[in-house]
Amino acid sequence: MLKLKFFLAALASFVVFSASVLAADTESTPVKNTENRDFVAGKKAIEAKDWNRAIESFSRVVAVDNKNADAYSLLAFSQRWAGRMDEAFANYDKALALDPKHRGANNYLGIAYLKVNDLPRAQAQLGKLEGICGKQCEEYQSLAKAVAEYKPK
Repeated sequence: MLKLKFFLAALASFVVFSASVLAADTESTPVKNTENRDFVAGKKAIEAKDWNRAIESFSRVVAVDNKNADAYSLLAFSQRWAGRMDEAFANYDKALALDPKHRGANNYLGIAYLKVNDLPRAQAQLGKLEGICGKQCEEYQSLAKAVAEYKPK
C-alpha cells in the first residue's frame, strides 16, 4: 500500500510539473513585463496592429531595461510588421543574445527569414526551436507551418 501511495504521489508530481512546462509563457519575465506600463502598452498596440505605436512603446522599455529579451523580441516583431527588416534582425539578435532559448524570438526570427526569402535560415530556426521545446510547442508548430507553406516572393 505504501508503494502505491508513493507511486501515485510521484505520478501526480510529474503530471503537475509537465503541465507547467508545457504551459510556460513565451515571455521570459512575464511578471516584470505586466508591471511595466510601456510593455503593456506595446502589447496592446500589437493587438491593434498599430506597429508604430508598438515600436515606440517597446523602444522605451529597452531604453530603460536593456536586459529584457521579451521587449527586444516584440520590438523586432513590430519592426518586422512595419517592414523595417534591418532593425528587426538587429533586435532579434539582441533578444537571442540575452536569452538564446527564447521561443518567441526564435519563432519570429524564422518568420522574418521567410519574409526576406531566406528559407535555409528559417529552417535552421526551426531546428533550434525543436531543440528548445520539441515539435509539440506552439512556436515550433507555427514556424513549421510557415516553412511548409513558404513560396518564394
